[in-house]
Amino acid sequence: MQLKPLMTEYQQRVEQCMAHFLPAPHIQPQRLHEAMRYTVLGGGKRVRPLLVYLTGKALDIQADYLDAPACAVELIHAYSLVHDDLPCMDDDDLRRGKPTCHVVYGEAMATLVGDGLQTLAFQVLAKHNHANIPAEQRLRMLDILSMASGSRGMVGGQVIDMEAVGQSLNLTELENMHIHKTGALICASVKLGALACETALDNSIFEKLGHYAKCIGLAFQVQDDILDIEADTDTLGKPQGADQALNKPTYPSLLGLSGAKQMAGDLLEQALSSLDGLGSQADPLRWLASYIVTRGY
Repeated sequence: MQLKPLMTEYQQRVEQCMAHFLPAPHIQPQRLHEAMRYTVLGGGKRVRPLLVYLTGKALDIQADYLDAPACAVELIHAYSLVHDDLPCMDDDDLRRGKPTCHVVYGEAMATLVGDGLQTLAFQVLAKHNHANIPAEQRLRMLDILSMASGSRGMVGGQVIDMEAVGQSLNLTELENMHIHKTGALICASVKLGALACETALDNSIFEKLGHYAKCIGLAFQVQDDILDIEADTDTLGKPQGADQALNKPTYPSLLGLSGAKQMAGDLLEQALSSLDGLGSQADPLRWLASYIVTRGY
């Protein structure tokens, strides 16, 4: 309940900012820009932008400095969903409670939508006014987002995921996949929020935030796997049981449902411990960690 007003505030804020950054639908090529806006706006939990804003709030960084990194990380996430839903990948026809991009606009256009969103993310992060943020930190933000998005981050994780369908993975291999596929962008969200400040951040605080992000990134995926079994399609906004239908390795399949729930709880405890010493300003990050593990219920 304490988190909900903040979530609503920042969800609305990032929605307005992305509507501003996305090309208007009347700009050529009109159908591409219409499809980009269809894909990004009007849905989603916005967990990654929330992490940017709440990390900034914990460090007393003004929200104006956080808009560009919050939008950039969500644009990368949106592009990954468009490509992930394609028939050549997971072949999903429902996302965030509405038909997926390729269902509405066709496969070729959906592919280009993902391409356009990815490049827009870096344009937003590079061009947005960061007048008081040191250039070195701005470059580091670009480096973090590109690393988290690419072959050694999210894209690499998606490849591991694709090649793991029908295969047996042990727990270490499954964690490695999700540290890349889901966790990399979640870690980047926290780091981008921390770097959007006017002065250099103490390295020990940066490391604590990084460990927090790693824990909730894994917890997020564990909970996703649990919800794929327990939640219905309306709650998920995508087909229930999709991972099971594709015979994907999941935490419940390795640990059992109760074991997966225990793992999510352990990761939550580790995440909260990582924030020790940051004070009450970090409470929203604590609330968000709890939300990630309890969402869907």
